[in-house]
Amino acid sequence: MTTKITREQALELLKKYNQEPFHIQHAYTVEAVMRWYAKELGYGDEDFWGICGLLHDVDFEKYPEEHCKKAPELLAEIDAEEEIVHAVCSHGYGICSDVEPTHEMEKVLFAADELTGLVGAAARMRPSKSCTDMELSSLKKKFKDKRFAAGCSRDIIRKGAEQLGWELDQLMRMTLDAMKASEALVDQRMQEAEA
Repeated sequence: MTTKITREQALELLKKYNQEPFHIQHAYTVEAVMRWYAKELGYGDEDFWGICGLLHDVDFEKYPEEHCKKAPELLAEIDAEEEIVHAVCSHGYGICSDVEPTHEMEKVLFAADELTGLVGAAARMRPSKSCTDMELSSLKKKFKDKRFAAGCSRDIIRKGAEQLGWELDQLMRMTLDAMKASEALVDQRMQEAEA
């Protein structure tokens, strides 16, 4: 799948409806993770995967009660392809959307979105404030501790792995690898956004 939407258009739309640095950083993180997965899984359409990741929460900050329902209207502003609209809406499947993830990319987005939150929370607790020195075993401990980052649904993460036909460990290892590989880029983009 390819997209006619540029990253600049996607970023402009994201920032039109999202000003909180936390939401912007989450969008950059999921974008980078999705690009990593596109390459790792041999899809090659990193721009399409990345833009879906960047825009997945486009409606969340301003319209939390209409999350995944308001997105099609906002995405229409940049004439987003139906595939992007479907992917964005399907990442909330069973929570705030009845659009089911069908393509492998949509299943990765569903699973990795929630997991990036858990990895990010675990990284902030480390002396390094980074995930680059985090071991899978450390992440698994945090996953098992239901009080840690309680807002990150373990059920969604498990369901995501299941939809992909992957072991939970595989999803956790790959998402952690993706975040390690992209942490510096995300940090750089956040610094540029603040400048």
